[in-house]
Amino acid sequence: MKIHIKNGRLIDPASKTDKALDVFIAAGRIVGVGGTAPAGFEANSVLDATGCIVCPGLVDLAARLREPGFEYRATLESEMAAAAAGGVTRLACPPDTDPVLDEPGLVEMLTHRARLPEFAHVHPVGALTLQLEGKALTEMAELAEAGCVAFGQANRAIVDTQVLLRAMMYAATFDFPVWLQAQDPFLARKGVAHDGEVAARLGLAGIPVAAETIALATILHLARETGARVHVTRISSAAGVDMIVAARAAGIAVTCDVAIHHLHLCEMDVGFFDAHARLDPPLRSQRDRDALRAGLASGAINALCSDHTPVDDDAKQMPFEEAEVGATGLELLLPLTLKWAQEMKLPLVTALARVTSDPAHILGVKAGRLAPGAAADICVFDPVAEFKVSRENLRSQGKNTPFLGFELPGRVRYTLIDGHLSFDGTLS
Repeated sequence: MKIHIKNGRLIDPASKTDKALDVFIAAGRIVGVGGTAPAGFEANSVLDATGCIVCPGLVDLAARLREPGFEYRATLESEMAAAAAGGVTRLACPPDTDPVLDEPGLVEMLTHRARLPEFAHVHPVGALTLQLEGKALTEMAELAEAGCVAFGQANRAIVDTQVLLRAMMYAATFDFPVWLQAQDPFLARKGVAHDGEVAARLGLAGIPVAAETIALATILHLARETGARVHVTRISSAAGVDMIVAARAAGIAVTCDVAIHHLHLCEMDVGFFDAHARLDPPLRSQRDRDALRAGLASGAINALCSDHTPVDDDAKQMPFEEAEVGATGLELLLPLTLKWAQEMKLPLVTALARVTSDPAHILGVKAGRLAPGAAADICVFDPVAEFKVSRENLRSQGKNTPFLGFELPGRVRYTLIDGHLSFDGTLS
């Protein structure tokens, strides 16, 4: 299939390109970028991108697909449809499935199931320890051969620091990236919200910022000791960002990401026990939120992720303390990125880098760029058209998000994955 995308404004953060250019696609790859088609190119299909932005497909570092094990919450088909509708062409899947991604056969099964042309590329994050119990290490080399791009614990901590040290030493030996959430399980025990004014007023058990900074200090010290490449997932506090900046200045190889919810919301959005705002890590203070927004803009925070976690209605329609953590986010990653860019007065080439080329670099994959020879993973979106967040408009099986009712900028018109038209928003 040969496709010609014409009349669009091409933004390629990897090359810092922002100009009106056509894109020519053949055999699943980009064969030309510019005003004229390559010699002998005759398009089978022409996509008119007038008034739209043509950018690399989004790369999401945290999207739970709920398979295997949690199909009652979401299916691979429903979440891949949500990814395509959100312009997401690559995503990393955390290991906290059921069973846990701690065996090569499970990883191969997931990647095989996700190999359909209309599905986004799935990059599994393998379990760092067996069953995520924090006791015995997994066979990381075998899991890497099966397709794992990194190793982590999802949101489960390794309490035994000797085990964490051994895990980082093993990973460093093979240059495997280690992805960890910084949260001390003892300081966070029984906590459901940020330990601040709102939690005190509502009588909710709090999780202090120290739960993040103490765990982060351990991770950073062990990273320096072992030389492991560490990625800190879903940073949530100003103090945490400052620690990562200082660690980089000291020569520690550490990157981090932030979830879209924490970029726009804070503890005040818990309101009167709104379970949609029951997230992990918790929404923190306005000062923390502002520091996260600034840190992402400056590059102190390397990437923005959806932290997509579909939750069924029964699990959310509970008292705040009992409600399950998580929210849908795949379809909101682009609109909320654009909203942040508008509010911060950032150029789109900078904002889109945080959801394309920058997370692709963290994944270690050749993606997030628009250049001849690159895979034709492309998102075409209208930056002016608004996307109303409603249960009816969300393709994800998980309909729960704190942004229900919001009208956000940016509507995806087309999503191409390896040159295959996976989503056509002009038909809806």
